Amino acid sequence: MGIYDRDYYRGQGPSFMDRGQVCKWLIAINVVCFILEIVTGRPEGGRQSLFTDALVLRADAVLHGEVWRLLTYAFLHDTSSIWHIVFNMAFLWWFGSDVEDIYGAREFLALYLLTAILGGVAFVLTPELSVHRFPEASAQCLGASGAVMAVMVLCALHFPSRIILLFFFLPVPIWLFVAFEVAQDAFGLFSGNTRGTAVTVHLAGAAFAFVYYKRHWRIMGWWNEVRNFIQQWTRPRLRIYREEPRQPAPVTAPPEIDEEDQLEAKLDAVLAKVARTGQSSLTESERQILKRASEVYRRRRM
Repeated sequence: MGIYDRDYYRGQGPSFMDRGQVCKWLIAINVVCFILEIVTGRPEGGRQSLFTDALVLRADAVLHGEVWRLLTYAFLHDTSSIWHIVFNMAFLWWFGSDVEDIYGAREFLALYLLTAILGGVAFVLTPELSVHRFPEASAQCLGASGAVMAVMVLCALHFPSRIILLFFFLPVPIWLFVAFEVAQDAFGLFSGNTRGTAVTVHLAGAAFAFVYYKRHWRIMGWWNEVRNFIQQWTRPRLRIYREEPRQPAPVTAPPEIDEEDQLEAKLDAVLAKVARTGQSSLTESERQILKRASEVYRRRRM
C-alpha cells in the first residue's frame, strides 16, 4: 500500500515523491550502469567497456549459454552519446509513472522485466540479426527501448485522448505519437533500413503490451498460479501425525497486501475525492483506477 492510500493521506493524490517508485529505481539502476560503462572503458582505447562486453546482448553468446544477456542488455546504453539514455529514461518516467499507478508496483516491474526479456528473445531469433548471417558476431543490442516502448503503448491505450508536447511546444495526441513510433519501426524492419536500431526489440515490446492490454493479462497472477502448482506437487502426499510439545506461536510478519487490496485502497481514495469535490475533479489516472476496479468487480460476479 502506498502512503497516499492511508487514511490520513487519502483524497490528496500521490505526489512526485510518492508515485512511480519502481520507475525511479529503474532509472537509478540505468544511470548507475551507464556510469559503470564509462569508468570501465578499455585501457587500450577500445570503443566498448569491459562492463558492457559482459552484459550486452549478442546472439552467439546467448546461444552458447549466456542467457542473462536477454535481460541485462536493457540496463545498458550507448556511451558515445548521452541522448540514448536521456530519451529512454525520460520516456520511462513520463509514460511509466502513470502505468505504474494503474497496475501497481509489483505488476509494473514484472511487466517491464518480461518485455525486456521478450525483446531480447526477438533479437536473437530474428534472422536478420542471427549469428548465421553474422558469423563474426558483430550484431549486438543494448538499451531499454524495448521495455520502454511497451510502457508507451500501454499508456497510449489507457489515455488515448491525452495531449503531449512534442519537442516541448507541438501538441500531439499520445496515440498518434506512439503509433508513429511503432509504424516507423515496422517500416524499418520490412524495408531493411533499420539505421542500426534493433527494431525487432521495439516491436516485440509493443506487440506484447497490446495483447497484454486487450487480454487483461496479469503477470503476477501467472506467477501465483505457477507457485501454487509447484507447491501442490512438492508437498508430501501422506503426513504422519506426532504429538509434539506445544511451543509458543512464532511472531510472523503480516501477510503482504495483494494487488486487489491495493486497488481497493486506491479506489477508496478516489471515491472519497468524488464525494468531496465531484467526479469532474478526477485526474486521468484516477479515472483509470475506477475503470479497472469496475472490471475486477465484474469478474467477481461472473
